[in-house]
Amino acid sequence: MKKIVVIGSSNTDLIAKVKNFPEPGETIVGTEYMEAMGGKGANQAMAAHKLGGNVQFITSLGSDSNGKSALAYYKKEGLNVSSSLIVDGVASGTAIILVDEHGENCIVITPGANNKLSSAYISGIENIIEEADILLLQMEIPYDTVKKACVLAKKHQTQVILNVAPAMQLDNEILSTVDVLVVNETEAETICMAKIENVGKEGIVDLLLEKGVDTVVLTLGRNGCFFKNKEESLCLSAYDVETIDTTAAGDTFCGALAAELGRGNSWEEALKFSTAASAICVTRMGAQPSIPTEKEVRDYLKKNMAYTLR
Repeated sequence: MKKIVVIGSSNTDLIAKVKNFPEPGETIVGTEYMEAMGGKGANQAMAAHKLGGNVQFITSLGSDSNGKSALAYYKKEGLNVSSSLIVDGVASGTAIILVDEHGENCIVITPGANNKLSSAYISGIENIIEEADILLLQMEIPYDTVKKACVLAKKHQTQVILNVAPAMQLDNEILSTVDVLVVNETEAETICMAKIENVGKEGIVDLLLEKGVDTVVLTLGRNGCFFKNKEESLCLSAYDVETIDTTAAGDTFCGALAAELGRGNSWEEALKFSTAASAICVTRMGAQPSIPTEKEVRDYLKKNMAYTLR
């Protein structure tokens, strides 16, 4: 089993379920409320961990009650956060999430302590990146921090999986270090400054490959995903499920992908597993509470043997 290091954000999610999203100036009544752990980094780390990966998570938390609760939660779940940064005088990250009756969400993130995860701190834990086989990153921590982690991973020949979420443009130095780029349609268009409606799905992926990325996984929501590198390409359908909440669906996909690649499985196996994990995730409320276990995904795959590539 390969060692996976995840560097990224950790938030406390405050989640309200609503019939419809409010208009500006409107007050509405929610139908459900819950609090849960979230943040793209934490979601992906927890997903990779619950789905059978050998994971270490590097994040930054405040010394406040939310930070202490997060550390206690990670310890209870068995997720290694021993090298994370704890800062005084700064609140831990939070996310306010509204989920409508169709399962779509809108999110307000207050990064707080996540912004203190600096490139200098990453330089100080270079040995952890060196010892890792896979480094999984997202964009909810400072840009320079992601860049430093990518450069160090490249130096030590650690495989880099980068999920460009939230969407933003990336410089060529980062792109040249990325082994696996995971993006949705908006993220791909932002990086390439091109529209999929003009160049097509494969066209946008080709533009990303031309920027120096080895492998691209384009996630397409209800339409599955498209994968391509120099050797092969695959297009997979999504599973047909009743969507309750899409929060963390993409993060679950990324964590599952890292776990499967950590087991040395093929791209077809890894993508099928990740697609199934994401499908289960959207049938549940919350970010990390919705992440399935490896056994749940294996059982789900057995029950859905008819699933095929397209």
